[in-house]
Amino acid sequence: MKPKIFPLSICIPAFILLLQLSANAQSIFKGFEYSVSDPIFTTYAAATERSDYKTDQAYELMWTDPEKAFGLKSRDGGEIGLCFSIGQQNIIGIGEYYKPPVISASYSDMMKASFQPVSGLKVDASFCVYSSNSCILEYTLTNTGSESKSVIIYPYFYRSQGLTNTSITDNRHFRFNHHLNRDGWMKDHQIPFNEDYINEFILSSESDSQGLVGDFPTRENLGKSSLSSVSADSLINSLAFQKRIILKAGESTTFRVLRIGGTAESLQKTASNEKNLMSVRLDEIIKADELAYSKIPIPRSFSKTDNSKLKDQLGLYYSAFSLMRQCIMPPEGKCHYNYYVFSREPKWGWGYGGQVFHESLSMLAYMHMDPKAAMNSQRVFMERQHPDGYINYRTGPYLDETIPNGSMNTSSAPWFSYTNYEIYKLTKDPKFLYESYESGRKLYGWFMQNRDKDEDGLYEWGGDATLECVRDGLVATWDKVSKPENLEGPDLNSMMVREALSLSFMASDLKMEDDARKWHDMARKLAGRVNKQLWDSVSGFYYNTLLSTNGFKFLEENDLKIKEIVGFLPLWANIPSRDQAAKLIQSLYNPEEFWRPYGIPTLSAKDSFYNPMGYWNGPVWVQWQFLIYRGLKDYGYDRLASQLTEKLTDQMSWHLKNDHTFWEFYSPDKRQAGWNKTYIWAGIIARMMLEE
Repeated sequence: MKPKIFPLSICIPAFILLLQLSANAQSIFKGFEYSVSDPIFTTYAAATERSDYKTDQAYELMWTDPEKAFGLKSRDGGEIGLCFSIGQQNIIGIGEYYKPPVISASYSDMMKASFQPVSGLKVDASFCVYSSNSCILEYTLTNTGSESKSVIIYPYFYRSQGLTNTSITDNRHFRFNHHLNRDGWMKDHQIPFNEDYINEFILSSESDSQGLVGDFPTRENLGKSSLSSVSADSLINSLAFQKRIILKAGESTTFRVLRIGGTAESLQKTASNEKNLMSVRLDEIIKADELAYSKIPIPRSFSKTDNSKLKDQLGLYYSAFSLMRQCIMPPEGKCHYNYYVFSREPKWGWGYGGQVFHESLSMLAYMHMDPKAAMNSQRVFMERQHPDGYINYRTGPYLDETIPNGSMNTSSAPWFSYTNYEIYKLTKDPKFLYESYESGRKLYGWFMQNRDKDEDGLYEWGGDATLECVRDGLVATWDKVSKPENLEGPDLNSMMVREALSLSFMASDLKMEDDARKWHDMARKLAGRVNKQLWDSVSGFYYNTLLSTNGFKFLEENDLKIKEIVGFLPLWANIPSRDQAAKLIQSLYNPEEFWRPYGIPTLSAKDSFYNPMGYWNGPVWVQWQFLIYRGLKDYGYDRLASQLTEKLTDQMSWHLKNDHTFWEFYSPDKRQAGWNKTYIWAGIIARMMLEE
């Protein structure tokens, strides 16, 4: 039996620990704990089957700010916490706890932890984002001392942007409203996301007061028996229950707090099911999570990992799967299959519209956890493919984003058949193979018809070319010399070579040998053109060339000879000869150019346009690291591939320890990351670790 997730002990030899996990997968968390200084992803979203696009709310764990209570928070949806009054002590923030929280289990939708606000009082907490419009916070208080304890608890809800229409139906029910503003991108694309939320905040047992509203929690208010009431139409930012609990020595008590929110219709449906939410067995949810995580293979390299590093490696590896798993949404709207979003907390329009080919590279890792979901995610593209083979730039439940430029639509960088064939190699699903081949050959035909204006057999980006090429801002070549639609480059042409090779492999597996030979010949001919037109033997690198001349000059001699990460993409496509690959490696392994402390930047560090925290002019984008990693492995540079993986895992683990999230990109030089967090494609690091 394979293990579940997050073994943490570093005092047990690595091979013994892995044996224990394999033999006792059902209790993988038993005895292991994560502190705030350990690498663990602590953002949570509802399981796919209980998620809904229009009312979705996910949460981040509140445990890094010593001034804040241990609880859940979201950028736009508020925060939920628990404060205490014990004797003369009013305890608000984690920094005041006698023993801070430690996590014993963490999945994509829930976590378990324990802490001690004061000596002799243990709190076991389980937080579950049960659905897109409900979350459950369960607390068990245990008096571990020798005398009775009197504790006043204050479960509270806070939102800095304000709450309206606050009402208290009884001593355990608050109702309130809040408003979210769709960002400009969502408005422009008419994404039907709910903006007006009606909420219920519910305590599982009667509180001692009609509820506390207003400015809370503050040290001045904590411990008071009541606060002055405010009118229902007042704008407030917080509300809380107050309840006294008396525990004898050794005695425990358990209570729950629910937050339910959504439209009037969804709230009515969920609120009518309040009893079920109060009685949901969280242990059953954990069992379901453990079963899902048990399917993830353990990287063989972990058995050789030094004990001091094993905990970090395991934390990063399984956290990456939590990130990807929580981004998978159920069929909805135009999507008849599960699809993914880039991020669920925080939610932002650009990342919530739908799927793009380059984000789908994350499925090459996620397929090891849920191969069916990975296949179905690709089927979302297939079911919306146009008759002429075109596939949207972005495809979502309520979006077909074509971004026309004149008469030409924008597609996405063609990592389509490559991804499909990689998934098939794992699943061996013949139906998916056939569907992928039929869709892939049509898309390839569309690119042949629409992305070779001069009909010389080399391809250039089209439509809104800056978006189609993936590298959509601060690209040295685009900004300093010429736009991508005017150039023929190593990025698109490498992708087209790899797509043709993938279609050849598909055709061969389908016993279509004539097709297999045809696609293979096309790949090799295109590879030959790349080597003839885009390779510079003097500098040993692949560059963009001008569409009209096939030369490296736009305005000045060799002004297109800018060393960018796309120059290494031919390695992934198996284009260069062994000698050419060796010359490429000279630049790759040069610490003054690309071999930086924490990964391969998107632009040579020698370039004046280089900025390690820019956008596409320096930062490390994890999915591109994977492609280079694969190229290094294919050409026999296994040691360099392993070193590259170590650079990335070092940086990403550091950030999981410090901010407990994944980022859109990372600095190659410093402990920095940006700009959008909980970004799905960072999860592909798990594939690199697995291959190691």
